Amino acid sequence: MTAAPADFARARSEFLSIDAPRVEDGAAIWRIARDSQVLDLNSSYSYLLWCRDFAATSVVARGESGEPIAFVTGYIRPDRPQTLVVWQVAVDSAHRGKGLAATLLDALTARVAADQGLSSVETTITPDNTASDRLFTSYAQRHDVALEQEVLFDGDLFPEGTHLPEVLYRIGPFTT
Repeated sequence: MTAAPADFARARSEFLSIDAPRVEDGAAIWRIARDSQVLDLNSSYSYLLWCRDFAATSVVARGESGEPIAFVTGYIRPDRPQTLVVWQVAVDSAHRGKGLAATLLDALTARVAADQGLSSVETTITPDNTASDRLFTSYAQRHDVALEQEVLFDGDLFPEGTHLPEVLYRIGPFTT
């Protein structure tokens, strides 16, 4: 896996910092997810738990006053300990279009790779989420690794009956 130190340095100069989320960030992360109007919004409680229990596999970008302005949440698959599953990616509307989501994804995967090794990244994306498709497709291209797609959960598995299918994006394998 290749890191992009110049990209991280540029991101740090444009934004205060990129680091692990803290429990106190849960409310802001929930608001960013809610305001995205594309993510499935989890309960505010779940974002607090995420910041406590999955901080090592998640990142936030902080603005000038230290408040979260973007985040990537993820977890390690229990049955595949070198696979990072990216759960959600969101950027506050005032900070979109600057490559922050890509910078956060690169920073998170570099950190996970350094801490415990990383062979692949997985995420699920609905077919109508063009921004996420572009983010993960460009991630695979930047890191020169394969990207496979397959339907993970067909839409009729969801109780609402109107959910689009969730397409699994499997990126990797990475070489160290």
